[in-house]
Amino acid sequence: MLAHVTTFAIDGLSSRRITVEVDLRRGLPAFTIVGRADAAVRESRERVQTALVNAGFEFPQKRITVNLAPAHLRKVGPGFDLATACGVLVASEQLPAAALEHWAVFGELSLSSELRHCRGVLSVAEGARDAGIAGLVVPRDCAREAALVDGLQVAGVTRLQEAAAILRGEPPPELPPPATRSPPAAEPDLADVRGHTEAVTAVTIAAAGAHNILLSGPPGTGKTMLARRMISILPPLTRDEAIAVTRIHSVAGRHVGDELVRRRPFRAPHHSISPAGLVGGGSVPQPGEASLAHHGLLFLDELSEFSRPALESLRQPLEDGSVAIVRGQRTVTFPTGFQLVASTNPCPCGFLGDVRCRCTEADVARHRRKLSGPLLDRMDLLVQMQRPKAEQLEHDVGTPSHGIRADVLEARERQTHRLAGTGLTTNAELTPRLLRELVRADGAATTRLRLAYEQGTLSARGHGRILRVARTIADLAGSQRVREHHVAQALSLRQEQVLDGALAA
Repeated sequence: MLAHVTTFAIDGLSSRRITVEVDLRRGLPAFTIVGRADAAVRESRERVQTALVNAGFEFPQKRITVNLAPAHLRKVGPGFDLATACGVLVASEQLPAAALEHWAVFGELSLSSELRHCRGVLSVAEGARDAGIAGLVVPRDCAREAALVDGLQVAGVTRLQEAAAILRGEPPPELPPPATRSPPAAEPDLADVRGHTEAVTAVTIAAAGAHNILLSGPPGTGKTMLARRMISILPPLTRDEAIAVTRIHSVAGRHVGDELVRRRPFRAPHHSISPAGLVGGGSVPQPGEASLAHHGLLFLDELSEFSRPALESLRQPLEDGSVAIVRGQRTVTFPTGFQLVASTNPCPCGFLGDVRCRCTEADVARHRRKLSGPLLDRMDLLVQMQRPKAEQLEHDVGTPSHGIRADVLEARERQTHRLAGTGLTTNAELTPRLLRELVRADGAATTRLRLAYEQGTLSARGHGRILRVARTIADLAGSQRVREHHVAQALSLRQEQVLDGALAA
């Protein structure tokens, strides 16, 4: 007898519908799985057989052939276990064939017939809804994640016997209650930052317009401290953004909860990371840190310590907001809509221009070559941080994050209103055409920007980035038009001398 079961395979961040065809024939007992299955899928033969026996079902002593269609798509992971087991039960007439007409199934089986958590359940649920399937059977640990998708009946089960009961027509169990969670840890507050008023202003501008920012200065001046507190002034995720972030983290196996990710991601990879770890890759393409930081912050501490290939791999994701990974004539696209925050020292020891600096000219030149001009040209704000004075550390009172966040939210609301209908939400995303149409700069501001460009200190890309930053400064000030002093401030925050000539290197 031939049985058909619907399940789904993870393909990048989306899911593809898979039909599991199970055929039972007379002959010597055998269990074969075909259809471009990887090792984890082929090993499911032993898991399925043992789970069926331990669940009290009869394992047919016949020739069993399982085909995962379409055959051209590579099947990866243990999520096909439940579909294979259900197909064997239907083909051996232990379950009615009509049971699988309205349900898709997805999950990994243990040898004791329990169902285990699988990555990518949110993408599977979206695929089931888009395919017009009424219900989805998943492990109970994943049920609330799948239930985030509207218009889909979700049945969370703990054992194979429960899945079989649902397919026989019994009502599915209620969703498990939300997990009890401890209160979230308090976010670091910008009030801790003292003696860096200009740097805090630059961080505020970067947060308001989603601009990339590079902090430069000697060791111990507060670059990392300031960068890690920037997340506290960003606006909360919208529901669409939260679903996108949750989908990425679920596919990557980093989302083990039962609710949407509510905090914007903050990723801070070590400088030894490879290009594939940063932008994604692998024999089976997986999202990298750039995608895990989607709708959040990617913080690269000690930028000059990262390998040159890793840094250069960020150029296209920064520009396009996505990265295409090609493996074996297959292309997978991951979103990379992150905001880049980076810090660096001016030289290997960090004390360039100070009596403590012992770096030679060759050392400094080698240090600068790691930061290519094209990469630095994609940074909107370049901020020099100096060592604060003792009285500033003792007596300065920093501005709390909640006050700055209110200003950032107001500026974001102005951008949302201005960009309504374009599909964009922040000034950093403005295309050249929208820059011309929506950024209203007065004559003095236009003249100031033209003079800066004609002096040769700005590239064509830098010209547009200055205008985007000036528009954000105007939004923070509540101005409808971009004035000359807005452009002047944007230019002051993009000074080549910040890296002592690194832009020209």
